[in-house]
Amino acid sequence: MTDRLHHVAKKHFDAHLQALSEHERKMIQQLGERGPVSRDTNRQFDSDLTFGQRLADRVASFGGSWAFIIIFAVIMAAWVFLNSVLLASQGAAFDPFPYILLNLFLSMLAAIQAPMILMAQNRLATKDRIDAAHDYEVNLKAELEILSLHDKLDELRDKKWLDLIVMQQEQIQLLTKLTQAREAGAG
Repeated sequence: MTDRLHHVAKKHFDAHLQALSEHERKMIQQLGERGPVSRDTNRQFDSDLTFGQRLADRVASFGGSWAFIIIFAVIMAAWVFLNSVLLASQGAAFDPFPYILLNLFLSMLAAIQAPMILMAQNRLATKDRIDAAHDYEVNLKAELEILSLHDKLDELRDKKWLDLIVMQQEQIQLLTKLTQAREAGAG
């Protein structure tokens, strides 16, 4: 088996098996074992997430949704209406224009939300790299399988050509014998 794997590495990668990358060696081994390489990278990635990472993903997901934008707009409009119209008319506004307390809350929200969104984006980039590596493995194995099938077809074609040549030579010999027998019988 290892001789075949070394042969595949030399033929298709023009390198020794040990000189190939881990992905390439793994695919050549999978090719030799006829084993599958497909797996659910999403399930594997999601099972490794910590509580904080899941929380950051949910915050980023909610923070980038229309529900968040609508709720946020309603709260800001209510804050401004409450402080500018209702409480200002009674002289009891707790955050009058220019809404310094509202600006403080918005700054704190941005200070908390921004790193969580960045963490979620970093995880998505890591997940994309894992998916790309898996796609490379699957594509490499498929390519190796196709090349192997081409080799088998070429081998079969060459064998059939040899068989046809042998049959043609036998037929020529039979025709020669028949022609000689006919000439001997006519003469």
